[in-house]
Amino acid sequence: MPQYFGQLPVNKQPWTNIGTVEFVNQSNQTIKFADGDLSLTISILAANLIRVRLAPTGEFIPHRDWAVTLDDADWPTTPFEVQQSDTKVEIVTDQMRISVQLQGCRITCFDKANRPFAEDAETGMGWRMGAIAGWKNIAPDEHFYGFGERTGFLDKRSEVKTNWTVDALDYDALTNEMYQAIPFFMALRPEVGYGVFCNSTFWSQFDIGVEQPDVWKMETHGGELDYYIIYGPEPAQILQTYTQLTGRMPLPPKWSLGYHQCRWSYDSETVVRELAREFRQRRIPCDVIHLDIDYMHGYRVFTWSPKRFSNPEKLIGDLAEDGFKTVTIIDPGVKYEPEANYHVFDQGIQNDYFVRKVDGVLFHGYVWPDKAVFPDFLRDDVSQWWGDLHKSLTDIGVAGIWNDMNEPAIDNRPFGDGGEKIWFPLDAPQGKNTTHAEVHNLYGSMMAKSSYEGLKRHRTSERSFVLTRSGYAGVQRWSAVWMGDNHSLWEHLEISLPMLCNMGLSGVGFVGCDIGGFAGNATPELFARWMQIGMLYPLMRGHSALSTSRHEPWVFGDRVEKICQNYINLRYQLLPYIYNLFWEAATTGAPILRPLLYHFPSDRQTYTLYDQVFLGASLMAAPVYRPGVEHRAVYLPTGIWYDWWTGERYEGPTHILAHAPLEKMPLYVHSGAIIPMQPVMQYVDEHPVDHIRLKVWPGNGSYTWFEDDGHTWEYQEQNFSLRNITVLTENQQTTVEISSRQGLWSPPPRQLIVELVGFDEQQLPDDGGEISLKLGNYV
Repeated sequence: MPQYFGQLPVNKQPWTNIGTVEFVNQSNQTIKFADGDLSLTISILAANLIRVRLAPTGEFIPHRDWAVTLDDADWPTTPFEVQQSDTKVEIVTDQMRISVQLQGCRITCFDKANRPFAEDAETGMGWRMGAIAGWKNIAPDEHFYGFGERTGFLDKRSEVKTNWTVDALDYDALTNEMYQAIPFFMALRPEVGYGVFCNSTFWSQFDIGVEQPDVWKMETHGGELDYYIIYGPEPAQILQTYTQLTGRMPLPPKWSLGYHQCRWSYDSETVVRELAREFRQRRIPCDVIHLDIDYMHGYRVFTWSPKRFSNPEKLIGDLAEDGFKTVTIIDPGVKYEPEANYHVFDQGIQNDYFVRKVDGVLFHGYVWPDKAVFPDFLRDDVSQWWGDLHKSLTDIGVAGIWNDMNEPAIDNRPFGDGGEKIWFPLDAPQGKNTTHAEVHNLYGSMMAKSSYEGLKRHRTSERSFVLTRSGYAGVQRWSAVWMGDNHSLWEHLEISLPMLCNMGLSGVGFVGCDIGGFAGNATPELFARWMQIGMLYPLMRGHSALSTSRHEPWVFGDRVEKICQNYINLRYQLLPYIYNLFWEAATTGAPILRPLLYHFPSDRQTYTLYDQVFLGASLMAAPVYRPGVEHRAVYLPTGIWYDWWTGERYEGPTHILAHAPLEKMPLYVHSGAIIPMQPVMQYVDEHPVDHIRLKVWPGNGSYTWFEDDGHTWEYQEQNFSLRNITVLTENQQTTVEISSRQGLWSPPPRQLIVELVGFDEQQLPDDGGEISLKLGNYV
C-alpha cells in the first residue's frame, strides 16, 4: 500500500457486520430485530420520524437527559402498519415506508412516490473496537447541508465533518473541527429531502463521499449507533421535526436584536463611557455594549477590577439611562487561588464542584487567570450554583452573559509561555456516572444552560440574553451563538453567510459573526461591506481583538461612517419584521437567515448558491464580498421580484447583473411580500412607536404578524398580538386584508401606514380591528 513519506503502514481493524436477523418483535411503537446478542430497534415516533438504534451487545445506553427534548415515550402515538415476508419487514406510515432486509438488516426509506432515501449501502452497519458506524448511499444529485458550525461553502458533499468541540483559533475554509459540535445534516435533491441526527455526544464523524464517492458514513466512539431519520421532503418540514426533537429557542428580548458593540477590551469605565457617548452623539443606533475579560479583577470570574471599574453599578445604571444594555463575559476557568478569599474558588472547593481526574486529583489547566480549575456543569448542583453566581451581576443591572472559552479552551502552560491546547482527560468522571469522553461536546451547552437558568431565576420579569461560543445539538434552547475568532479578511466575510446558514439549517437560528473580523485590521471598504452583510445577521455584533485597530463605525472616515449608519438604521427600521422571524423560529424552528434552497428546494440553481441569502421569506440579499467590486451577478428564482432600492421589476428564473457601489448592497423582494417597518430609533424602545409602515408589493401573499411587549415573559400567557395579513392583486388592483388582533396585548396608540410600494399608500388609526384596503391603479 502506498504510504506518505515518514508514515508507517496502517492496517485498521475490520468491521463486524450484522448477519441474518433471527427474531423480529413489535412492542408498542418499536420493532426489534435480533441476531444473537445483537439488538437493532426501529421506533416510529412520528409519520416522518424514526429512530434507529444498534447495540452489538444487546445492551442499550440508558436514556440521557441532555440532547433530545422528547424521549420516545413522549411522542404522540403514530399509526403505522407492519408487513413481514421471508426476506424483509416493511413499516408504513402516512408519509413514508421503511423497508428492512432481514439479511444484513439493511434499511431503506421510501416516500409516497416510492422514491428511496436514507438507503443503507451494502455495508449497512458495523462495529469494531471503540467505534460503531453506518453507511448509506448517496443518491445522484444529492446535496448535504447543516452539520452545525462549518467553514467553506454551503454544500458539504465530498467532505469529512468531525463533531468534537475545539478552540478553532485561526480557522479557515478547510478547518474541520470547530467550536460547535452538532451531528445533524439534511440531504436534498429535487422533490426528496431528509435529515439525519446522530444521537451521540461522543466523538463522531460524517464522511460525505470521501472514502467512497457514492456512500456517506457516520461513525461514533459511543457503544451504540443511535440516529434519527426525518423525512421532509423540504427543509422547513425537516427543521420543524428536528427542533421538535432537540428544542427551539425561547423568544429573546427585542433589544438583543439591535446592534451590539464589543472589543477585547474596553478596558476601563472611562473608555466605555466615551464609547457610549460617541454612539449617541453621532446618532448611530446601538443597544448593547459587551465587556470582555479586562473588566475583571485579575481575570477572576464574577469580580470587577477595583481600579478600572471601581463602581460598576453606577456605570451600568448610567448606560441604561442612555439606552444601553450591558453584557459581561464569563469564562469557565476559575482561578486556582487557595487562601485568597476568592469566593468562587472557595465555594467550588468546599462543595467539590470542580472536575477531577479519575484518581481524584483536581484537574487544572491554564487560561486567562493562569492556573485554573473548571466546574462540572453536567451536575445539577454545580449548574445551580454557577447560575446563582450570576446574581452578583444581575443585581447591579447586567442584562446578558457572554460565555467564552467553553469548548473548553485550555492550555497546558500559562498563556504567555507558548503552551499546547488540552482538554479534560477523557476518563475524568463527570455528571451522573459518565466520563468526559461522553460529555466533552456538551460542556459549552451545559455552561450556557446554567447561565440561562440562573439569569431567568434572578431577572424574573425580564428576558435575558445569553451568548456562547461552544455548544452541542439543542444549544438553541439556552443561547445565541457566534462563530468565534474570525479574521479581518475578505475570505472570512465570504464564508460568514454559508456558516450562518448551515447553523440555521442545524436548528440554531440566533447566530452571528464578528462584524469587521475579530483578529487583524479591517480596511474601510471591508468594514463597510461587512456592516452591510452584518445587517442581515440574526446577531449583529461588531467585535475586534486586543492589539488590533479599533473597529467602531466612525474610525474609518466619514464615508464609511455614513454607510454604517444607514445600514444600522435599516436594521432598526426592519425590527418588527426581524422580531417576527424570531417568533417564527421560537415556534417552528425555522431559520432566520436562510439559503435560497430553503424556499426553492427543487431548483438546482440554488443547491450550491452560498452568496445570496433570505432574511426571512421576503427579503433577499446579494452582498458584495470582494474588494473593488461594484457589480455582481444575482440569481432570481421563479417568480416576480422587485429591487428594494429602485422598485425595478424582474421575472425569474433569471440572472441579472446588479450595480453595487460601496453604498449599496443589492436587496430584492418577491411579489406579494409584506414587511412591517418602524421609525429609526437610537435603541429599542427609545420611545413608543407612533406608526408602523406595512410595505406590500403587488402580487399574492400572506403574513402572520406577531407583536408583544418585547421584554417580559408575558407572551407565554397570551399577552401578545397576532394578526393575519393577505395581499391579493387582480384586475390592476391590490387588496390588503388585515384580520382583527388576537391575543391580550395592544400596542400604544399609533398609525398604520399601508404602502403598496411604487404606487399608493393609505394611513389609518391602528385600533386592532379588521382592515380591508384597495390600493393601486396601474396599467
